[in-house]
Amino acid sequence: MLLLHEETVKKQGYTLHLINTDKFKTNTIIWKMKAPLEKETVTYRALLPHVLQSSTRKHPTTAQLRTYLDHLYGATLQVDLSKKGDYHIITLTIEMANEVFLKDSSPLLQKAVQLLKEVLLEPNVSNGAFDPETVEKEKRTLKQRIKSVYDDKMRYATYRVTEEMCKDEPYSLFVHGELNQVDSITQSSLYEYYERALNEDELDLYIVGDIDKTEVESYCDELRFAQRSPQRSSASGEKYDIEVKEIIERQDLKQGKLNIGYRTNIRYGDQDYFSLQMMNGLFGGFPHSKLFINVREKANLAYYAASRIESHKGLLMVMSGIDDKNYEKAVNIIKEQMELMKNGNFSDQEIEQTKAVILNQFLESIDTARGLTEVLYHNVVAHTSITLDEWQDRISKTTKQEIVDAAQKIKMDTIYFLTGMKEGAKK
Repeated sequence: MLLLHEETVKKQGYTLHLINTDKFKTNTIIWKMKAPLEKETVTYRALLPHVLQSSTRKHPTTAQLRTYLDHLYGATLQVDLSKKGDYHIITLTIEMANEVFLKDSSPLLQKAVQLLKEVLLEPNVSNGAFDPETVEKEKRTLKQRIKSVYDDKMRYATYRVTEEMCKDEPYSLFVHGELNQVDSITQSSLYEYYERALNEDELDLYIVGDIDKTEVESYCDELRFAQRSPQRSSASGEKYDIEVKEIIERQDLKQGKLNIGYRTNIRYGDQDYFSLQMMNGLFGGFPHSKLFINVREKANLAYYAASRIESHKGLLMVMSGIDDKNYEKAVNIIKEQMELMKNGNFSDQEIEQTKAVILNQFLESIDTARGLTEVLYHNVVAHTSITLDEWQDRISKTTKQEIVDAAQKIKMDTIYFLTGMKEGAKK
């Protein structure tokens, strides 16, 4: 069953990805900029997209830019940041109504591509510097964004186990940058970094919707960038000889957060990646998984217990919320569940249930333009070309032995426990 077809076109300095489908009532433009994660640039990259989306030369205030979007039948412009492996990804998304459904057939898609060009290539700049008011406003917001991770203890524990586990690796860097770097960024230095990013990043433009290929290509001819050979990260996620680290951190909180980081030594594009997806589904990815059933339900040791994989770094992370007194028991039972996976202690029925849930989740993901683009973008990051149909086929055909083989590669790396200050807690 052919799900959706992606057509790629090499344009000047970037790759255009066209996905023609009539399943959405909107058309979506998604622009992605990828560069290696680096301590020197991570905060610049975290600030830059928010400054770009705030105003342009033609619309020099946020209010004016938002008013223009309203005139485009309520089009939206959003930015996002993510880490995929040791890469830092900037995403700009413009979503607009499909003009087929409008009475006046306004050329909305063409106007949206022009707006993307305006945001990227015609920013609110004078004398080699971004607008001071915009930069200072977005710096304040960025500081709040960075600080917010400390208020959400579940997020904080995930951030800290990653930081400890990947110490001295780019992946340890926080996606929103470093608080102590924000103040040193100036309007001029940010503009200098903006020019560097547009000249060096790997650039990809996805256009998803009921589109005409020839028309869309002609719209995109106006978008031109310097030719480049994108930088590749030299970092590796593979580690086999590991001495497990145990980190205990105390804060004033009622519920402990136990996070355990494993090295899977498997990444997207590897032959056994889909076996790893299945392994994680059986281990901790879903409500029928071993962690949920045995740690949370049967042993009653955790308020929540789940796992997820980082596809491009080769990590598997266990997240759980426990009482302080249950620390040792919880660690041991989580270890036991991993051993059960390595020994193939799961049934054919569990395998079929996991396949069904993963495939349903996959279909839900590609049922939105953004989710579809995220799935397809894995290929860009991993320098591979797995189609949507192949994705489904590979999951469906995964065998029990392949799941066990993937589990055998997984090595525990770091145990991180965020616990309270009360007397009697583990020291």
